[in-house]
Parts: sequence; structure tokens; C-alpha cells
Amino acid sequence: MSSKFKIAIASGKGGTGKTFVSTNLFNVLQKKNYNIALVDCDAEEPNDKEFLSGELQKLYEVTQKVPVINEKECTYCGKCQEYCNYNAIFFLKEPKMIRVLGELCHGCGACTVACQYDAISEKDDILGLVSQYAISENSAHIEARMKVGVYSPVNVIKSAIKKANGYDIILLDSPPGTSCPFIQTVATADYVVLVTEPTPFGLSDLMQSVDTLKSMGKSCGVIINRAGLGNNDIYDYLQLENIPLLMTVPFDKKIAVSYSNGELLTNLYPDWDVKFNQLYHTITEQYGNSNN
Repeated sequence: MSSKFKIAIASGKGGTGKTFVSTNLFNVLQKKNYNIALVDCDAEEPNDKEFLSGELQKLYEVTQKVPVINEKECTYCGKCQEYCNYNAIFFLKEPKMIRVLGELCHGCGACTVACQYDAISEKDDILGLVSQYAISENSAHIEARMKVGVYSPVNVIKSAIKKANGYDIILLDSPPGTSCPFIQTVATADYVVLVTEPTPFGLSDLMQSVDTLKSMGKSCGVIINRAGLGNNDIYDYLQLENIPLLMTVPFDKKIAVSYSNGELLTNLYPDWDVKFNQLYHTITEQYGNSNN
């Protein structure tokens, strides 16, 4: 294993226990004084901070350049619209009308290159914030939070992950689902932990996640949360696909109560501290096996 190790904790759907796993795994490793960062990549609704107490160290604005069209200089040639791959420029030759659709703009700068009349300048548009909190001397919690109304959280997620580059172990609490934010998060990971539950919905979403990771060439293992609920179909699927079962978390009232109170299970019960430490060693073993 390389000196830097990135683990993404992901799920095909929300509410499976992804944040529960991420925060408790981070907690046991930071208590061992590892040089570690937990990055909350669920920029649309980050909530790792509800379980961690840390001092705000740094706050970064994430921006992108968006075009500003000077209609006095514009000749209404339509070149900027032709160059835009994202349909972010609305253009009519007659009657003369041109507008930038900011919610579709990706800040690529193609329209600025296309304009031969210097009618397009650029301004900074705020996409969101990245907050860095000190948890201990060697550990940090980094939160991605997109601005309300922004079309995509991808650039905010990328910025948050980049801020963690100075740490040896990086945990990425991924957005749920298998869309662009999920792909952006797991693309940087060395190993992916998928958290699911033993229900038909859990299995269906797990299968989608596994198929996506296969197409990306990513190794993964599975944690089954609320074990004892539902049926055994998910266990049969893991065996069929030869996917390692990393840990099971029982359907237990004390776990639900600690989570609803914003408390970390690994601070309350020594046996769970041991289990999450073992989880990390299991992940490193699986990662080593997948690279042999």
C-alpha cells in the first residue's frame, strides 16, 4: 500500500448508514494519532459535522469564471453559442437577444475564445464553501457545502478533496447514488466501501453501485447495516459476485439512539471501538489483495 491511502465510503441510496461508518471509522483512527482527514463530499447536505467537534481553521470560497456579455460590443454573430457545449447561452439573431444561462454554465471559457470582438469578459461566481476543522493535532474534518441554487456540486467536491492532499489517510464520505457527485468522489479513491442494508431496495441500489465501480475499475467491499432486517438475498449476491463482506452492523436500538443524539458509537462502547479498528485492517488487507 502507498503512503497515501484514500477510502471512499459510499452507498447507492441515502439513509443506509454511510455517515455512521465514515465518522466512526475516522474517530477510531484519529484517536490512534494517524495523520488523517475526513472529507464530507455530500455537498448538497453535509452532516459529518453533527458528530464531530472541531475548531474552524480555514474557510475557502469555491468559484468559477462565468461569462459576462457586453451587448454594446456584441455583433450577434452567434459564435459563442456555437462553441458552448452546455447550451448555456441563449441567442436569437432576430430580434437581437443574447443571455448567459448561469445555471448551465460550466465555466469552461469556450465562449470567450470564440468571441472575436472582445464582447465577453468573465466574473467570479461563488459555487460553495469548503470548511476545514481541526479535530486533533494530526486530524481534520473537511466539509464541502454547495451554495443553494447551484446546478452541480462537482467543483465544490473536487476542491474539498484537494484540500486533504496533505494527509496520509483520507476518508471520503461520498454523496448517495451513482450520479456525477458519486463518480467524482470515488474516482479519486484507492478502495470503496459500500454501505447497504438487507432489503430489496438496498440490494437493488447496491447492484447499481457495484456495476458503476466495475466500469471504473475500482475495488470494493460491503458493510451491511441493520443486519437481521429484511432477507438473505444480499448475502447471496455478495457470494455470487465474490465481493468481500467487511462488517455487519446489527439492527440495534442503542446504535439508533446514539446516532440520533449525534454521538459516536466508538466513544460510547469499547467493543465498537475494536470493531472499527478491525474494519480498517480488513480494508487494508482487501486493498492489498486486490492489487496482487
